[in-house]
Amino acid sequence: MSVRRATEADLPAVEELWRAFAREVPEPGHVDLDEAKELGEIRELVALGQGFVAEQDGSLVGFALGRVTGRRVGRLTDVFVVPGARRQGIAASLVASVVDALAAQGAEYLDLEVMSGNANARVVYQRWGFREDMVTLVAPIDELRRRLAPGRHSESFASIHVQTDDLGAVERAVAQFAPRVGSKGSRVEGPRNGWIAVYDDAADDDPNVLLRFARELSDRMGLIVIALALEVDQVVRMIALDRGGIVDEYLSVPEFYGALPPGDVIGLAANPTVLARLTGADPAAVRDVARTAPTPAELPPPQELLAAFAAVLGLEGATHGYDASG
Repeated sequence: MSVRRATEADLPAVEELWRAFAREVPEPGHVDLDEAKELGEIRELVALGQGFVAEQDGSLVGFALGRVTGRRVGRLTDVFVVPGARRQGIAASLVASVVDALAAQGAEYLDLEVMSGNANARVVYQRWGFREDMVTLVAPIDELRRRLAPGRHSESFASIHVQTDDLGAVERAVAQFAPRVGSKGSRVEGPRNGWIAVYDDAADDDPNVLLRFARELSDRMGLIVIALALEVDQVVRMIALDRGGIVDEYLSVPEFYGALPPGDVIGLAANPTVLARLTGADPAAVRDVARTAPTPAELPPPQELLAAFAAVLGLEGATHGYDASG
């Protein structure tokens, strides 16, 4: 395998490689791909000497392109290696050639764009030294209009489920703890299916209060407690506690509030074995329902996800929070 600067004679092959990349990693639905414009940029960068190809057994198996975008910044605009030639260091060699070419023009930094769902590429880029700097967010206009309409607020609510039939004991524990978190209203319901549900206005509004409330009830009563929440109409949260200690956590979009170390992302995926032990749920059903994804759009609607998760765990009354009207 050899990497060399691309020439005009390579353009037909490079264009086919680009088309293969476009088929493998389609643009997001909100992007209108202009193939003529993209191929024009390829021709431009090759003419400027900022395109490189990898050749193996007489055929081109990959390409990379870059350009200077600022006084000290360059951009890796494209990098692609055909599937059969991957894991041989070809992509790294191509990018190294782009880096050298742009550094010769004064670039001190290199940036790139990658789709959030392209996990394999993101892992490689991070291994090379790229770090997340800016995040581009996108939303459908119709959805924004609906959510930003006057009087429309993102919905958040929570419920806490205590594994007991002793309604009086739960009511006494709630009455003692609620004032400590600034609660203006609490309600206790049940038992239903062996669980008593607790609703509180402060827990609806603040995940930290929800955790404190659930932990206090679990610790004080020495019982299993499951907290469930819908947060800002987007994500579902679950916290399972046993005698005050957290034994399992789930967030439907683990990095919804910001990037996390890989271990923390894994830790926010529900553990079917633990939840089966605590609630009697079928582990396969838990695994099927409690899915995670990089964005809410890649999961069922959060209200439906919450209802399905609660049903699998055998928890009733999880699809609403505190309501002063009762």
